[in-house]
Amino acid sequence: MTRKQTFLHVFCVIFFYGLLSVSAQDKSIKKHTTLIQPDYLKAGDTVAIVAPSGILKGRTGEIDQAKRLLKSWGLHVVVGKHVFKQNNHFAGTDEERCEDFQNALDDSTISAIWCARGGYGTVRILDKLDYTKFREKPKWIIGYSDITALHNQVHNEGFESLHALMCVSLTKDLKGLGETVATFKDAIFGKPISYTLAGSKYNRAGKVIAPVVGGNLTLLHTMLGSETSIDTSGKILFIEEIGEYKYHIDRMLQSLKRAGYFNNCAGVMVGDMSKMRRNTTVWGSSTEQLILDVLAEYDFPIVFNVPSGHEEDNRALILGRNVEMNVAKEQATLRFLE
Repeated sequence: MTRKQTFLHVFCVIFFYGLLSVSAQDKSIKKHTTLIQPDYLKAGDTVAIVAPSGILKGRTGEIDQAKRLLKSWGLHVVVGKHVFKQNNHFAGTDEERCEDFQNALDDSTISAIWCARGGYGTVRILDKLDYTKFREKPKWIIGYSDITALHNQVHNEGFESLHALMCVSLTKDLKGLGETVATFKDAIFGKPISYTLAGSKYNRAGKVIAPVVGGNLTLLHTMLGSETSIDTSGKILFIEEIGEYKYHIDRMLQSLKRAGYFNNCAGVMVGDMSKMRRNTTVWGSSTEQLILDVLAEYDFPIVFNVPSGHEEDNRALILGRNVEMNVAKEQATLRFLE
């Protein structure tokens, strides 16, 4: 090879990898741009109730209660035509559940999509959804637990979403749901949201302002390695869980850690760890200490006692929104910023 040919070869290699680098930077920039906030609701707007996950057999009472609640706030309600279908574990076939959700995404007259329940099943329809019309007329996606899969997808599309109660969370007289319902209403109507949390000896003190992302730990773990996994760089990660063994919690956190989830994280918010299962072999520490042990090498603030997850007191969190998190052992505050 002549000197001229060698020069051209080296130049082409440098140029090619330079293009790849720029492309990677562009992707990174896209991920870190400010998310788009769907319009807050107002009287006269319409909310669609859909069921992208588990069956709603015998749950017509909760759906009726959800409709009454929304109507009492001056909102209109439409219910997906397949909501009460049953296909084994699911609220209809994958195609039926996807059809209801897609119709709600595409309908420009709908301002919010409220998921009736979680369970399992959302991940089966993720890759069938088309957000083309949603991008033109974004709307709030509302739910928690299995709906974390949709929150991740909407986040990666560049939009805020709402981690909040679902229809089956409602009781007949709303007893015990005062803060849950009030914060849900405040969030969708655009009123300020802030929380003062009970202190915890496990809190890692610090103050940070960053967007909050996350949701159910199992779903975050499930999304690893897919296009629906979220970039946590510069963000506060929220986690909650139900019905797991402590070693399952540790395994999932270790997996997230090995995938680099916490490398550039701005903080961690720990919600409810509900109905933890007891293993025959004793783990040897609290769930809180388990989490601290996994995250021992990082210096970001960590707050426990966030009232969000699978308990009656399930307060709304605006995912993708900047939150001011101020953590001390004695008390912590969360304030969502406009």
